[in-house]
Amino acid sequence: MQIHFTKMQGAGNDFVVLDETAGRLGLTAAHYRFLADRHFGVGADQILTVRPSPAEGLDFEYVIHNADGGEVEQCGNGARCFARFVRDKGLTASDTIRVQTKSGVIAPRLTPDGRVTVDMGRPVFDPARVPFDTAGLVPVDHGSGQKWPLALDLIASDATVLVAVASMGNPHAVQLVDDVDTAPVALTGPLIENHPRFPQRVNAGYLQVVDRGHVRLRVFERGSGETLACGTGACAAVASGIRLGLLDATVQVDTRGGRLTIAWSGDEADSVFMTGPATTVFEGQIDLPDTLS
Repeated sequence: MQIHFTKMQGAGNDFVVLDETAGRLGLTAAHYRFLADRHFGVGADQILTVRPSPAEGLDFEYVIHNADGGEVEQCGNGARCFARFVRDKGLTASDTIRVQTKSGVIAPRLTPDGRVTVDMGRPVFDPARVPFDTAGLVPVDHGSGQKWPLALDLIASDATVLVAVASMGNPHAVQLVDDVDTAPVALTGPLIENHPRFPQRVNAGYLQVVDRGHVRLRVFERGSGETLACGTGACAAVASGIRLGLLDATVQVDTRGGRLTIAWSGDEADSVFMTGPATTVFEGQIDLPDTLS
C-alpha cells in the first residue's frame, strides 16, 4: 500500500502527518511503528492524523500515535503542526480551529508572526486523575503545589526523586534539576515512564529554572524516548513550576529543539496557552509493507 505523507517539525519535535479527511487509510500499530522508524520508514516522534469533524461545532479530529504504535491522548507540538497543515493544505481558511483529541477539544490559532498558539486546556493536578498512585506516600508541600517521592530501582541501589505530577490530557512527572545538560535522562527516564505508580505510564520531565520567566527542559516521552521538544511537557512543567511558586505567569521554555512560550494564570479554572513554531520539512510517498509485526 502506498500512502502520501507530510513531514513536519515543531521546535525539533518531528511528525509524520497523514490526511484521512477523504477516507481512512486503515493503518495498524505496526504501520505507525514503520512510519516512525528512522532507518526503514520516514522517521518521527509521533504520527499525526487529520480526520473530518466528528461533531457539530468542531473542525477536525486529531489522532496521535507514538513511535511505538500506541495511540495517545495529546501532543502539543503536534497540535501546532496540525493547525499549520490544515491551513496550508486548504482544508480550512480559518486562523483558529476547534479540534477533537482523545482527551478533549483544543483550539490552535495561527498568529501573524507565523507561529501557532494553542489553548491546551486546564492543567490537572489531582493525582487520581493524572493518574498517579499515591498509596503510602507523603508529599512535600512547596508553594501551593506538592512534590511526591518516587522510588526508582537503579539496579545496584535504590534512589528516590521528587516529582510534581500533572496532566495536560496526558500524564507528566516533572522533577527539578540543577542542570538539564547533566540530568540522567537516559538512565531514569525509562524507569519513571514505566513506574508502576503510573498505570498509564508517564512522560518524565527534567526542569531547570534559570529565572522566574525562563526555564530549560528535557522530556523523556512515553512511547518515544527523549525528544527534542515536548509541548504538553512544557505546559506541565511550567504549570507545575508556577504552582510550586518558582515561576511567573509567562515563561520562555528552551528545549533542545527550540523555544516555546507558555502562559498560565495559576488559576486551575484557566487554560494553559502554548506558542511556538510549526514547519513543513518535506512531503513524499511511501510504500507500506503488506505484512508487518
